Amino acid sequence: MNKTGGKGMFCNNGPLILASGSPRRQEYLQQMGLEFTVIVAQIVEECFEKELPQDFAERMAFSKGKSVSEKHPESWVISGDTIVCLGNTILGKPHSSDDALSLLMQLSGREHCVKSGFSVFHGAKGVSETSSVNTKVIFNDFTEIMARSYVATGEPMDKAGAYGIQGMGAVLVKSIEGSYSNVVGLPVFELMEVLQNVGAVELCR
Repeated sequence: MNKTGGKGMFCNNGPLILASGSPRRQEYLQQMGLEFTVIVAQIVEECFEKELPQDFAERMAFSKGKSVSEKHPESWVISGDTIVCLGNTILGKPHSSDDALSLLMQLSGREHCVKSGFSVFHGAKGVSETSSVNTKVIFNDFTEIMARSYVATGEPMDKAGAYGIQGMGAVLVKSIEGSYSNVVGLPVFELMEVLQNVGAVELCR
């Protein structure tokens, strides 16, 4: 558990918890100026049989947020889950370098989707909001040699779909349609809109 935050556009209206250990989500909230505590939710992340990717992402975000909110009902809780999918097939984080290479070659020259579910909770106020955002990503038609070189950097190993658009993985991306921050791991515009609507944050004056 750690507390972080800084000067930015937005101010908290009460204590805020990020139910995620993702450094990329933490960086986005810090950039907005929010002060928050990190408490990583402990849940089982398994897809139900025939569960659609968007439903899975929303269920994971909801479950993470709810599990933390139940223990901290006086705090605002933000949770999220980001997945990469090819059609209705979810591509998770690679288990090995060979797995990362296989995932990347499946995506080479093709369009895939990045879906993020996110939730905002406040137990005492009875707030429970869950939504999702979808971004289409088209990859360049790259060679296996390029994919191997990228895998060798180690960057793909902790990322869904085996790439990070905010890092060296940007060289694989031809174009995107939709939210860039969603591909990184947190749909910032949509989340901040919800946080303002429910009264969790406000513009600093």
